[in-house]
Amino acid sequence: MGRSGGRERRDDKSGFRGRLAVLLIGCLSASALPVQAQEGSEAEPVKYYAEDIKAAMLDHIAREQDGKGIFRLKDDRTGEILELRFVKIHDPVRRIDADTYFACTDFHVNDELDKVYDLDFWLRPENGLLVVYSARVHKEPQWSLLYGWYKQPRYTFVNDRVVELY
Repeated sequence: MGRSGGRERRDDKSGFRGRLAVLLIGCLSASALPVQAQEGSEAEPVKYYAEDIKAAMLDHIAREQDGKGIFRLKDDRTGEILELRFVKIHDPVRRIDADTYFACTDFHVNDELDKVYDLDFWLRPENGLLVVYSARVHKEPQWSLLYGWYKQPRYTFVNDRVVELY
């Protein structure tokens, strides 16, 4: 199978359509490749997209989990070491400025599916790859008689800056 996804390429009499199709497929394939910076190059700054941010996050989480799938994070407010399991990355992930990217995630407390933490991660490029440099508890699980477990925010964002709520 070639780049055409297993289909035979049919050229017209001049072969123009076939060459055009190969060119387009090549361009589309190249645009989907991971982007890495060229060291010492004068090229434009590397741009990272949503799929790059999510891939970097999934890689970070996988590297930080222990053999049982437990992700540990020191709670910046309480000092407690949280033992969590990854649930999902929220959409949208985004670029904050030229060198800062952001992803929000959900993790549940180990063996307590209803107790969910919302963790925020900040990433930046290092040697052509996005790397997590900061993580914080954005929302913590709180119990309510009316609603059960819900996520209580500790801070909000104003113009991409963290503003503490309490």
